[in-house]
Amino acid sequence: MQYVCDAPGRKTWFRIETDGEATLESEAMQHGVDNHFRDSRTQAAASYRPARNLHPIERDIGLKAHIAHRMPIFLTLREHDGTALATAILPPDAKPDPDFAPMIVGPQYSDPKSSQADAIAALEKHFGLNLETAGHNPFLNFAF
Repeated sequence: MQYVCDAPGRKTWFRIETDGEATLESEAMQHGVDNHFRDSRTQAAASYRPARNLHPIERDIGLKAHIAHRMPIFLTLREHDGTALATAILPPDAKPDPDFAPMIVGPQYSDPKSSQADAIAALEKHFGLNLETAGHNPFLNFAF
C-alpha cells in the first residue's frame, strides 16, 4: 500500500496497489472490492499499446505506468491500529470525470459518509475532488 494522506482522528488513507492488498481489503471489510480491482487492472492492461519499434524485451516497460494512469484509484481508510474503516474508488488520476462516479463503501457495504465524514473531507481536500455525491455501494451491479 502507498501512503496517500492523513485524516483526523489518527486515521490514514492508503492506495491499494496489488491484488493481494485488494483481497485483504475485501476480507477486512467483508465486501468484493478485490473483484472490482482485478477487473479494472485487466481492462487497463488490455488497453496498453506498446510502440511497435521496441524489442520484445522492452515491450512492457511502460505497462505499469499505463495501468496506474488508466485504472481507477482504490483506497483504504485505516485506523491508527490498522483497522479498515472504508474503501474508496476514485477516477483514474483522481481527475473529475463525468463518466465515472467516485464510490465510498464501509464494512459490509455500509455507508461510511456520516461516521467517516472528516476522513472523507480530508480525501476530498487532498485530491481536490467533490465526493459529496459519491455512491456508497459500488458493487450492487457487480457480478461476483
